[in-house]
Amino acid sequence: MKGNDLKRVTVDTTVMEKNIAHPTDARLYETARRKLVGLAREAGIGLRQNYNRLAPRLAGQVGRYAHARQFKRMRKALRRLKGYTGRVLRDIERQLNKVPEGALRTRILEVVALVNRLLAQKPKDRKKLYSLHEPAVDCISKGKAHKRYEFGTKVSVATTNRGGFVVGMRALPGNPYDGHTLSEALEQVEILTDQRPEMAFVDRGYRGHGVGNVKVFISGARRGVTRTIAKLLRRRSAIEPMIGHMKNDGRLTRSPLKGTTGDALFAVLCGCGHNIRMILRHLRDVLRHIFWLIISLCQLIRMPTATTRAGQNA
Repeated sequence: MKGNDLKRVTVDTTVMEKNIAHPTDARLYETARRKLVGLAREAGIGLRQNYNRLAPRLAGQVGRYAHARQFKRMRKALRRLKGYTGRVLRDIERQLNKVPEGALRTRILEVVALVNRLLAQKPKDRKKLYSLHEPAVDCISKGKAHKRYEFGTKVSVATTNRGGFVVGMRALPGNPYDGHTLSEALEQVEILTDQRPEMAFVDRGYRGHGVGNVKVFISGARRGVTRTIAKLLRRRSAIEPMIGHMKNDGRLTRSPLKGTTGDALFAVLCGCGHNIRMILRHLRDVLRHIFWLIISLCQLIRMPTATTRAGQNA
């Protein structure tokens, strides 16, 4: 990698999904009820009714009603399922004083707070709860035709404009606007490479970035774009296949680590893995070239010369 390559970077964002099931209301209500019943059994709390027989059957019926487009029946079944979860929750809250102080009581209080948040949220609310074991998951819409919504966290990726090496990668919880993340991405590149980039090439989602210490060129710009910069700007789209390789080969598609700390660690590890794969591929090409040179030299040494052949024929 040349020194000038580090001064020209390409920045883009993608979504790193979390290891959760698709969050439907029926699945969330049923999961919350099962967690509450399990904690009550562990704490020795006697419930009036646990709905272990009725609730799973009703949760499956909700999906069948939705598939048959019988939405009135579906909403009625959802209200009943939500009522089952609320009854179990209130039964546990009434008997919390029976649980002694300790780790178990702390776990019960955490789950009770999450379930209260789940039951209180509305369809149009922001910062909704999409998973009970991963409360920090965001719903992100990137405008893809095949996948309208993705549930995870946004990740900023910074690569060199020419070589495609990852020089910065960080998780961005809270689904921030792309333009507001550019300064943080360039700051990370400066920390990791020990030099500030001179040029950054981004797509149109970064308009209004507010970065003043680095020249930022947005895709489709015409003002101040020379022939050399236009050539570098066309290289901006090369980051898309790099992200695709990280998702397919580097497991960036789904993060198995827990919490926002796990997201940050997993994003950095995926970037390191991408660089290692590129270095290994380059070494394989060099070794393959050396191997074929050795074979060619051996063939030349074994090949008899023209004078030797004439002497043998005589």
